[in-house]
Amino acid sequence: MTASKRNDRAAKPAAKPAKSAAKPAKPAAKSAKPAKATPPKPKPATAPQPVAEVKPPVEKPAPRAQLLPRLFKALKASYKPVPANVSRPLLEQVLYACCLENARPEAAEKALARMLAQSFDLNEVRVTTVAELAEVLHDLPDPARAALSLRRALQSVFESTYSFSLEHAKKHSLAHGLKTLENLHGVPPFVVQYVASTALGGHMIPLDHGALAGLYLTGLVTKQEYDSGKVPGLERLIPKKSGVEFSSLLHQFGVDCLANLHGATVKKVVQAVNPAAGKDRFPKRGEPLPAPNPPPPAPGREATRAAEAARAAAEEHRPAGPQAASRPAGKTPLPPPGSGPKRAGDKSATGKPGPKPFVVKPNVGKPLTIKPQTTPSAPEKPPAKPPAPVVKKPEEPKKPPAKPAAKPSAQLAKRKPR
Repeated sequence: MTASKRNDRAAKPAAKPAKSAAKPAKPAAKSAKPAKATPPKPKPATAPQPVAEVKPPVEKPAPRAQLLPRLFKALKASYKPVPANVSRPLLEQVLYACCLENARPEAAEKALARMLAQSFDLNEVRVTTVAELAEVLHDLPDPARAALSLRRALQSVFESTYSFSLEHAKKHSLAHGLKTLENLHGVPPFVVQYVASTALGGHMIPLDHGALAGLYLTGLVTKQEYDSGKVPGLERLIPKKSGVEFSSLLHQFGVDCLANLHGATVKKVVQAVNPAAGKDRFPKRGEPLPAPNPPPPAPGREATRAAEAARAAAEEHRPAGPQAASRPAGKTPLPPPGSGPKRAGDKSATGKPGPKPFVVKPNVGKPLTIKPQTTPSAPEKPPAKPPAPVVKKPEEPKKPPAKPAAKPSAQLAKRKPR
């Protein structure tokens, strides 16, 4: 590099000083305004989360295949089977089953015989109130329940056939007979099962509240089955030839469970079948066995329709009389609008006034006065005239008798006819 170029660089002015990074602060405002307090915005309300229902623990099914033979043997040692009377008509068998539910067989026989003897016919029983029937069936443990079942069964049979006979249920298959019995409104399931096993020849184990209590105490059914009242698979473990005998023994055991829960016979049977279940399920002395708590119907359209149909049928067949519950408000249907008589001021859809209602006016005339009538006196007869003198007519002369006709002459007799 030459010396002239070096001198030119040195002669150039120096670079401008760099600006300071920090700028001087501006003077503060004369009057600082206070900041406005803004209320906090409300948070959107969140929908409450549904609380999960606590379901009861599901019990394991009991070993029925091992416990049922023990129960059958223990029942045979303590009770004697009562043979069913299948000679009576099918409708009387239904009435007997209504009396037999949770009752002893001899008490049910006496109650049914007394009811039939004191009534003229079954139609009189149908129209009798439940309270009066309960007085006749006073031998039963729950006469009001039996009377209501009897009355509902007769009412359903009369409305379906307009007679008091169910013999047509025997003429077809067992399924047809079961369907006929199940269509009877208000008939308990025990009645259907008992009649099907005795009169129709089916294989079913009738279970009432007492029989379910006996099976629950011996550990053969779970709490869920006890509440629902259904024990599936029981008929498969009991042969058909011994089904009626087992049903009779189980029914008597169930009656004892309801009448004398802490009796010696009940404890003996429970100890022979399943002593471990008896310790857990037996209530304390003086306390009754808990009543079954049926589960609510399953949600769904079909279940809702079935519940509404059952409610409507129960309202339709509600028993009449002082023992009937009061009809809930809103159940009586109102007449459709416009169905009543129209007044002069009402107008139809066309705008013309409607017809005047037909009104029967009371008799506003003068009241009729009926005067007492006296018997009229007989009119006086005129005096009788003296009889006129009788004038005899002169007798006419008698005519002589006519001469007899002359006989034909001999000449005329001899003449031959032409």
